[in-house]
Amino acid sequence: MSPREIVDLIHREDAGVPASVARVGAATARAAGLIVARLRKGGRLFLVGAGTSGRFAVLEAAECPPTFGTPPSLVQAVIAGGRRAVTRSVEGAEDDARAGARSMRPVRPVDAVIGIAASGATPFVRAALAEARRRGAGTVFLSCSPAGKIADVHIVPRVGPEVVAGSTRLKAGTATKLVLNAITVAVMTRLGKVYENLMVDVRPTNAKLRDRARRIVRELTGRDPDGALEKSDWRVKTAVVMLKRGVGAREADRMLANERGNLRSVLGDD
Repeated sequence: MSPREIVDLIHREDAGVPASVARVGAATARAAGLIVARLRKGGRLFLVGAGTSGRFAVLEAAECPPTFGTPPSLVQAVIAGGRRAVTRSVEGAEDDARAGARSMRPVRPVDAVIGIAASGATPFVRAALAEARRRGAGTVFLSCSPAGKIADVHIVPRVGPEVVAGSTRLKAGTATKLVLNAITVAVMTRLGKVYENLMVDVRPTNAKLRDRARRIVRELTGRDPDGALEKSDWRVKTAVVMLKRGVGAREADRMLANERGNLRSVLGDD
């Protein structure tokens, strides 16, 4: 095949992935609801995987603090083989069931755990989920193949055979990322970290994000944002409340705390 023929074939196969993800929308929503309930009680979310699935876990956990202003401890990734497995293959790590179980030692009954395994058979992930369930945590299993009843919620997008047989970083990987995107955005929205379609808990740690913070405050208030952002230490929700309610930073923070950080409730448009 020519390069163009290969690319066209891959794209034809990829085109069916969104439909497979949409078909498991109900299960994805149940998973998000389970996680929201746990996090509202002070729990944390653990994402567990091996190989490509583990790298997706790391990526999703790493994106939550800058996007939603969460502490790094709220969404944590566990990858078979440890940190070095993020950039290189650690042979045999995915088969170590004992290591999978041990990785769940920090898990408490109030926490939630998503196990990710495209094949549904990864011993590290299955053992981690079994241990999480034993500890009373809420559990979700994301797989592209049926795996039996091993979690409270099963999400199984059926993407079919890969273009390169067995290379689950392709369609299965795309489906995994889409599902994880939907879960984390749904969870963070329900927790009040998204207002309309704006990331109002964004941490402006660089010039691009500071500019985004300014645009969000300006869009929500119609006023110049710089003074309020500076007085609020660049906390977007605090700045919005200051400008919309005519209060200082301390009072804005108090109002937000009373509503568990829900900007919509503070502004009275819930």
